[in-house]
Amino acid sequence: MSTAQSSTATTTEPAPRPQRLRLPPAARPYLPPLALYGAAKLTGLLVFAWLLTYAGDYRQKDPRFGGGAHWWDVLSTWDGWWYLQVAQKGYHPEPLRPLAPGGQFTAEQNSVAFFPLYPGLVRAVSEITGIGLYGSAILVSVLSSFVAAAGIYAVIAMLAGTRAGTVAAGLWAVAPAAGVEWAVYTESLFVAIAAWTCHAVMRRRWVAAGLLAFLSGLSRPTAAVLIGAVGLAALVTLVRPGSRREQGVAAPLYAAIAAPLGLLTYIVWVGWSMGDLGAYFSLQHQAWAHYFDFGAYTLDVLRNVAVGHGDYLFAYSVPDLIAVQVVVALPFLVALMLRKRPPLVLTAYALASIVTILGTSRCSGTPRATCSPSSRCCWPRPRRWPG
Repeated sequence: MSTAQSSTATTTEPAPRPQRLRLPPAARPYLPPLALYGAAKLTGLLVFAWLLTYAGDYRQKDPRFGGGAHWWDVLSTWDGWWYLQVAQKGYHPEPLRPLAPGGQFTAEQNSVAFFPLYPGLVRAVSEITGIGLYGSAILVSVLSSFVAAAGIYAVIAMLAGTRAGTVAAGLWAVAPAAGVEWAVYTESLFVAIAAWTCHAVMRRRWVAAGLLAFLSGLSRPTAAVLIGAVGLAALVTLVRPGSRREQGVAAPLYAAIAAPLGLLTYIVWVGWSMGDLGAYFSLQHQAWAHYFDFGAYTLDVLRNVAVGHGDYLFAYSVPDLIAVQVVVALPFLVALMLRKRPPLVLTAYALASIVTILGTSRCSGTPRATCSPSSRCCWPRPRRWPG
């Protein structure tokens, strides 16, 4: 072949097609549940913004307690205010400061009641992206919520198939209290860790389960329930000869040991910094009125909602009515769950969560303009922040 013919053949060859970005095969099943979750969550946020703007109450409220100049400011109030303060200024642990008697709180609030993983991530994202603490907090929450939706899908798909997993991911967007998933709160981050921890246990990936449970202990105190479920599943594996031969001893033992270390480390640090090993629990009880009361607060809410009263602690008529309906349905839902015989880690986590939630009194400093001296009210106590 001549040089001219070779040149012509070379120039007439078709140009290579640009390669399209393709997802790994393992990631493709997650597209439908994540799309459903995102669409449902975005719709819920738009409805929330519309209703909030229509009501307009946030303009008259304290910026720390559900107020602000714009509707999106509400997303960083209540606990969100504390998380942003920690992300900006760090912790300032000090001995408990008693308050004057007569209020719901008996000690001054302190930032160490809020665990470090979420504000630490917020600070890191802010330093890397430069978008500010508020934007970084929302970004962490939104991304975590999708990771949580993927984890929920993965867990349920293992038990009941991809369709059930997709529905479960969508339900995560509209569950009660789903409004905080895209707010400056730790719910999305914790649920993401919890879902993938349970998935790791179900797949017998004990090292991953131990590491994730460790991280959960740095995110919020309710991680104790997840840590207990992981420890119980690991212990059962260790005492059953068949499971022990199949999975070995080292990995389950590692998970059982590593799981509680994050939670214990933080609580011990708080106690050491405040001069009292039980300081964290004293702070929760005295400064936030948050403690295990064996269901007394839950019973108070149930009987008041049943008779149409709204003078109980931290009353919100619509959410409380939904909560009462959920509580009434719980025995039937638990019976259906047990009938399906889910893995031990899911059963233990679900049952312990129910007991913890229903048995805990909670108060976050709800301002009440009409509180009388004899009524059960949470009086807000502003915290002076050093610096």
